[in-house]
Amino acid sequence: MNDFTGLFLFALAASFGVEYWLSRRQSAHVLAHREQVPEAFHDRVTLEAHHKAADYTVDKGRLGDVDRVIGVAILLIFTLGGGINAIQTWWNGLELSPLATGIGLILTTLLITQLIELPLSFYQTFVIEERYGFNRNSVGQFSRDLGLQTLLSLAIGAPLLALILWVMDSTGQLWWLLAWAILMGFSILMSWAYPTFIAPLFNKFAPLPDATLRQRIEALLERCGFHSKGIFVMDGSRRSGHGNAYFTGIGDSKRIVFFDTLVDSLEHDELEAVLAHELGHFKRRHVIKMLCTSSAITLAGFALLGWVSQQDWFYQGLGVQQHSHATALLLFMLVAPVFTVFLKPAMAFFQRRYEFEADDFAASHTQAKHLISALVKLYRENASTLTPDPLYAAFHYSHPPAAIRIDNLNGKSRA
Repeated sequence: MNDFTGLFLFALAASFGVEYWLSRRQSAHVLAHREQVPEAFHDRVTLEAHHKAADYTVDKGRLGDVDRVIGVAILLIFTLGGGINAIQTWWNGLELSPLATGIGLILTTLLITQLIELPLSFYQTFVIEERYGFNRNSVGQFSRDLGLQTLLSLAIGAPLLALILWVMDSTGQLWWLLAWAILMGFSILMSWAYPTFIAPLFNKFAPLPDATLRQRIEALLERCGFHSKGIFVMDGSRRSGHGNAYFTGIGDSKRIVFFDTLVDSLEHDELEAVLAHELGHFKRRHVIKMLCTSSAITLAGFALLGWVSQQDWFYQGLGVQQHSHATALLLFMLVAPVFTVFLKPAMAFFQRRYEFEADDFAASHTQAKHLISALVKLYRENASTLTPDPLYAAFHYSHPPAAIRIDNLNGKSRA
């Protein structure tokens, strides 16, 4: 133990305390406004739906608090509690190569973490989501998804991990620059491969069957100068009643995806407006900006890892006896969120600004009233609270709160 131990414990206590305090503020604020639908929504959202959104938000918040406590306990057990030491000692006893031992250490730690958190995921799906009528999953489907996700993580993640550890061990003091380049290249490759090879393993994607809607969307794409590989409907209803739409892929693999639940709940005008919003993210270069930001943060993280991996106090401060690049990488992955939690408000601020810009783009290519009506339906049908705590929203929300977003769009309608 050393001074870094104290800094780590202080940062852990501060991050946990702030997150828990914000969660309690959110629940209290939502419950305080539970009995009255905000004026901007009183003619489109019933009090019953408003109650459902409030209760759903509070229940998810309570589960999040439990998850947070468990996360802190796991982190302390792995670090100061000697968990990583014990796992590393076991792998050392197998007398494998340093590379194989490092891979085993990291994957074992991540697997144990996943197993500990599995009951919470099960509870979220089969208790909370079920309680509010969103769950359409089965235990069998849940288990198959989990198994497939684990196999894919091992099949894709293990070779990437092996390559990064090899680079760390073999390429000198500037290994972190090469490792960063490899990770960025891998991210781009996965962005290209995901829609074509990975997503179809979990869901079915069918061409949009409605010819009229497809023609409208194709006309919108042409007006916006956007080209994609296709417009698809995904069978999201197999697992959940929530609706969504998104773009995925890069280059020639770009595709537009609507959840079938969204297609069933929105009118053509509304779907076109939602798509125009998503197009706004591309036309305003938000995807590129976020990628550049993520790349810069990742580069800074690798540079910092390259430095701390050479410092004895880093390992000692976190209760790890044996020094290696694998333990340094594992420790960095575990503790970095503790020190970066206060970057969340800055990231959320820029994301919310991007959402306003995408809304403005949609309002300039479709009618703002159609996006408003689509958003209200999505808020209502996804049981999203209309009355979040302002401070919690500023810290966590990647999208503007409902009332602020609708007011901005109403301004576009009046203009």
